[in-house]
Amino acid sequence: MSQAEGSAPTPTRSEENVPRFFCGIDWSEGWNDVAVIDAQGAVVAQARILETPEGHKQVLSLLSGLSTSQRHSRRQVPIAIETGRSLLVAALLKARQPVIAINPTIVANYRGRVSPAKKRKSDRSDAQLLANIIRTDGHLHRPLPAHSEQLLALTELSRAHSHAVRQQQYYLRRLRSQLRVFYPAALQAWASLPKKILRPEARAMLHVAPTPAQAAKLKHRQIADTLAAAGRTRLIADEADRLRELFRQPQLRQRPAVEEAMGTAMLSTLACLDRADRLAATLEAEATEAFMAHPQAKIYCSFPGVGPVLGVRLLAEIGDDPNRFISGRGLRAYAGVAPLTWSSGGSRSVTHRKIANKRLKVTCHLWAFASLTRSPGARAHYDRRREVGDRYAAALRNLSGRLLSCLHHCLAHDLLYQEEAAFPPTPLDA
Repeated sequence: MSQAEGSAPTPTRSEENVPRFFCGIDWSEGWNDVAVIDAQGAVVAQARILETPEGHKQVLSLLSGLSTSQRHSRRQVPIAIETGRSLLVAALLKARQPVIAINPTIVANYRGRVSPAKKRKSDRSDAQLLANIIRTDGHLHRPLPAHSEQLLALTELSRAHSHAVRQQQYYLRRLRSQLRVFYPAALQAWASLPKKILRPEARAMLHVAPTPAQAAKLKHRQIADTLAAAGRTRLIADEADRLRELFRQPQLRQRPAVEEAMGTAMLSTLACLDRADRLAATLEAEATEAFMAHPQAKIYCSFPGVGPVLGVRLLAEIGDDPNRFISGRGLRAYAGVAPLTWSSGGSRSVTHRKIANKRLKVTCHLWAFASLTRSPGARAHYDRRREVGDRYAAALRNLSGRLLSCLHHCLAHDLLYQEEAAFPPTPLDA
């Protein structure tokens, strides 16, 4: 006999890698409930911790003491939690502990498997439920990607910049809405110029003359000095004449007291717009600097239509973990540009994905649109999709999928974009 009678079989290497314990953490701003279960679903340990260094050490100590076997390591115990951005998660990832972030909606659906009353819950039972989710369906949930510290910092800058741009656009729309009802000349003055009311000289003029009454009283020298102070260097005298004439033309007016109050309200919105504009410019510069310092920046910038801003957003949402997306198909699904098929009985429908990384989905739409004028292959691909019946958005989604597949290939093999390889000529093009 090759093995002594009554002795346990020696575990294989694959068996050693199979988790024997599973941990769930129900997090909150205060106490965090921790539950650990074994492979049969029995609770073997529980605790309540705070999101502090002591609480972090308590979790690691709890996982380390689950078994006295030399083959046991706390890093073999996956942790399920409903967030991926807490301080506790950051500390666990730094300690190289596998963490699986599960969407709260998915957890709520699993709650019905434990009890028919889905609304019945407690922090302790939710911690056990999270552990059971990865015990039974761990193959359906992946650990958080192992991004570099440089990438995580870039992601924060990218998302902060996107938020600042949204704030800028919000205050710009609010400013236009306010000017339309009492100061239409201000909208007409720069309507034909780039950036329109967002131009520095336009905002400077609004600060000097926040109401039509004050604008009509401005002298040529005052307007010229304001334009020069705002950065204008060419045709200042001609522009001052144009604005002075425009502001003195008859316009529908609000009552004097109402007009004055509206001017004060407009100045408060203008101050918010100025602050959001400065913040967006600062964050854009910092995010661009961080992006250009990343090793993968040269690959992103080699693609048509990708500049520093789009490159930052693409890299921030895709990440730099080489094992995150096994194929381009997974990346396309994550971005929401891969089609979604529904087939049941005799019915079958193909639609676009609504559940996706919304930031990446919007960025890919902008990327595909920008590539139309910078890549003959992208333009030809878009035109072919339109000819077969795709609408505008569907054709751009299809083009986005093609570009993402090329990007995945280039990132996996450390290659720069090549137009001939990405869009080889078809027989119709020959």
